[in-house]
Amino acid sequence: MTTDVIESNNTKSSVPLLTQRYLRMVTKDGHSTFQMDGAHGRGLAYLRDAWGILMDMRWRWMMLVFSASFVIHWLVFAVLWYLLAEMNGDLELDHDAPPDNHTICVKYITSFTAAFSFSLETQLTIGYGTMFPSGDCPSAIALLAIQMVLGLMLEAFITGAFVAKIARPKNRAFSIRFTRSAVVTHTEGKPHLMFQVANTRSSPLTSVQISAVLYQEQESGQLYQTSVDFHLDSITSEECPFFIFPLTYYHSITPSSPLAALLQREAAHHFELVVFLSAVQEGTGETCQRRTSYLPSEIMLYHRFASVLARNAKGEYQIKMENFDKTIPELPAAADSRSPRRTDKEIRTNGQHADSFQLSETGLTE
Repeated sequence: MTTDVIESNNTKSSVPLLTQRYLRMVTKDGHSTFQMDGAHGRGLAYLRDAWGILMDMRWRWMMLVFSASFVIHWLVFAVLWYLLAEMNGDLELDHDAPPDNHTICVKYITSFTAAFSFSLETQLTIGYGTMFPSGDCPSAIALLAIQMVLGLMLEAFITGAFVAKIARPKNRAFSIRFTRSAVVTHTEGKPHLMFQVANTRSSPLTSVQISAVLYQEQESGQLYQTSVDFHLDSITSEECPFFIFPLTYYHSITPSSPLAALLQREAAHHFELVVFLSAVQEGTGETCQRRTSYLPSEIMLYHRFASVLARNAKGEYQIKMENFDKTIPELPAAADSRSPRRTDKEIRTNGQHADSFQLSETGLTE
C-alpha cells in the first residue's frame, strides 16, 4: 500500500518527506507531523465536526471556549433586554412611580449594565429579587423563555463536552510508555529487534494488541508501507490478556524480514518504524491507543535492555522503572557465538534478564 505525495504545479522544488534532515512522521509521544495544504472545504469540515474539535482541544482552549460561550450568550441577551426596554420606553421612566397607563416590561432596567445583570441573573437563576419581568408584557415573557431554552441547551452541551473529555480513554493511554530506543540483540544466535512497553499505573490493561508499520520513502516520492510482526515470548494469540508489568516485544530478523537489510550499518536508506498499541481498560471496557516511532538512529545494535524486574526482601516483585530506558552493550563476537548448547544458566522473564532471581535446583537438569 502506498501513499502518494501530491505536489502543486507551481512548486519549484520537490522536498522529500523523510530524507531532508530525517524528520519523523510520528513523534515519540504519538502525534502526527503531517501538514495538509490546499484542502478545499477544510473550514466547513471543521464546523461540521464541532464536537470532535472540542474533544481534541487542549484544556486551556477548552476553558476559554467554555467561558467565552457563556459571556457571549449573556451579552447577546443583554442587548435584547436593553432594546426591549428602549422600545417599550422604560429607560426614561421612574420605575418606583411609573405612569398608570404604562406597563414596565422588566423592572429597574434603566441602563445596559442593568440589562446585562438581568441577563446574568436569568441564565443562572440567581433571582436577587430587584429586577423581574412583568406578566403583562408578552414580549418580555417570550424573550425570557427563549433565553432559558437556549441557555439550557448551551449548558447541556458544554457540560457534556467536559464530562466526555475527562472520561476519554485517551487519558488512560498517557500511562502507557514505550522505551526511547529499540535494540537488536542475539538470542541463541538469532538476531531479534526488541522494544519494551510499560503500564505505569497499578490498574491492569487487558487484550493488548501490538502492530507495527515500516515506512520507507521511494525515489518517486511515495511512502511504501510494510507490516512488521512482533510477538510476545511464546504467546500464540495476537493479544496479551494481562498488562501490568513491562512487556518486551520481539521481531525475528530473518532473511525475509523487511528490516534485515535496513539494519545493516552500511545501508543508507532512511526508514521509520511506527508501533501501535491498543488495550482495553479493565474497569470501563473502553479501548485506549498509544503509538510511537523509531528511527534508524534510535535502534541500537548489539544491545539488550537492563532488567526492570526484581524481588525485594519479602520476595515480592518490584518494577524498577529507572532501568526502563537503560540498555547494556553486548560484544558482537559474544553475541554471535551464543548457541543453544551454552552451559551458563540464564533466566528470562518476558525478555528480561533477571540474574537476581532465586532458583530451586530441584528438578533442573543440565
